[in-house]
Amino acid sequence: MKAMRIGGKLRRLRQERHLTQAQMARELGISASYLTLLESNQRPVTVRVLLKLVERFQVDLQSFAADTDQRLSLELMEAFSDPIFEGAEVKTTDVQELVSLLPAVGRAMIDLYEAYRRHLPADATTSAGEDASETPPVSIPSEEVTEFIQKRLNHFPELEEAAEALWREDGLSIHTLQQDLMTVLRQRHGTEVEIRPADAMKGRSRRYDQLARRLQISEMLPPSSRLFQIAHQIAYLGHHPALDRIAASGNFSSSDAEALMRTALANYFASAVMMPYRMFIEAARATRYDIDILRNRFGVSFEQVCHRLTTLRRPGDEGVPFHFIRVDIAGNISKRFSASGIHIARFGAACPRWNVYDAFSTPGMLRVQISRMPDGGSFFCVARTTGRATALSPTSGLPHRVGQRAIGLGCDVRHAGEIVYADGLNVADPQIATPIGVSCRTCPRTDCAERAMPSLFQKLHIDENVRGPSTYVQA
Repeated sequence: MKAMRIGGKLRRLRQERHLTQAQMARELGISASYLTLLESNQRPVTVRVLLKLVERFQVDLQSFAADTDQRLSLELMEAFSDPIFEGAEVKTTDVQELVSLLPAVGRAMIDLYEAYRRHLPADATTSAGEDASETPPVSIPSEEVTEFIQKRLNHFPELEEAAEALWREDGLSIHTLQQDLMTVLRQRHGTEVEIRPADAMKGRSRRYDQLARRLQISEMLPPSSRLFQIAHQIAYLGHHPALDRIAASGNFSSSDAEALMRTALANYFASAVMMPYRMFIEAARATRYDIDILRNRFGVSFEQVCHRLTTLRRPGDEGVPFHFIRVDIAGNISKRFSASGIHIARFGAACPRWNVYDAFSTPGMLRVQISRMPDGGSFFCVARTTGRATALSPTSGLPHRVGQRAIGLGCDVRHAGEIVYADGLNVADPQIATPIGVSCRTCPRTDCAERAMPSLFQKLHIDENVRGPSTYVQA
């Protein structure tokens, strides 16, 4: 375990409480000279001091966690990888020192960079001459929602309790859940469900007619998706105040972001109804997180199971802390969340060595990977493609391509023994670990043949007489 150094945060806490070093030292039961060493990061903080901080100042220990600093460091390195900082020659040690001593300045730097990206005109060019339209702004509604969910660890107790209350009060059963939820819609909300022909839906999967109080669902949706849409509608009709309350707490920059957050919360509620917490976590533990058994037992999809596994963060009854990533065949990340400690790229593409990209080469097959980050963090990951079996609307004539995506689910390698897919693997063997990074620009590895752009950590040196693993690595 790495020693925790919390100098900047400790000093900021003291200043916010308007205390001198001597006063805070007395509160913590340490000497003023030792506090000086802690604040200057010359000594790691001890467990005893951390417990005193909780006791005397009611601080949230999570705000002092080392992985919080690491996340901020990686976000800053991603930001500094932008060509506009090309001449700044910012080093990793510079960023680490900033995060350690002045974390608030580091966060402000990220906010400033996001504001810059958000206000770039569509035809703007970067200092490297690249078309900025090739890299969309990061402070769009979907990114704000993603960051809010990450801060809440993808767990919303109020919605979990509402879903459990629905099961308890309406006597729901896993074997008749769709009929039970249709009864809830009819009796509680005066709404009927109608499965409509695909041509009548005109490419839509769901439509709620407020005047007729009728939920229309496309016949092209599989049973798990039909069930999801019914539960989603119950969230809007029966729990809108809770959705509004949680969304309002995010202080989003636009009504679009807040509306998107409400949709994400309705989706969360739907998953909690389809896979109620206590029943689902017991099944997950009993099957050792076997996704196929879980999806068949609860009548849900592969993606729905993977996503639900990331939400099992009830205090005192947590599941394995997973990360989740969903990508398309072009590499675009459409959904991401991390409780495992792995950092997923916010700016630009992720590392091509991640097995979530390998999944496209073997559609429908589960891929397993032990991966290792440059900082030594190791992760156990599974990945598989997923996609609609057919389009939402029938067509005649030439067939058209139906989009396919890949889902990646992973955890810290320490939890691999709890996962059935790790059976038979010697996870401690360094030979089976795939070296990965966050993204090419922020990865220091010099032996990567998949590198798509030069690393921020090395000066680009082109020697026409030498060819290395890639164009950007010649050593």
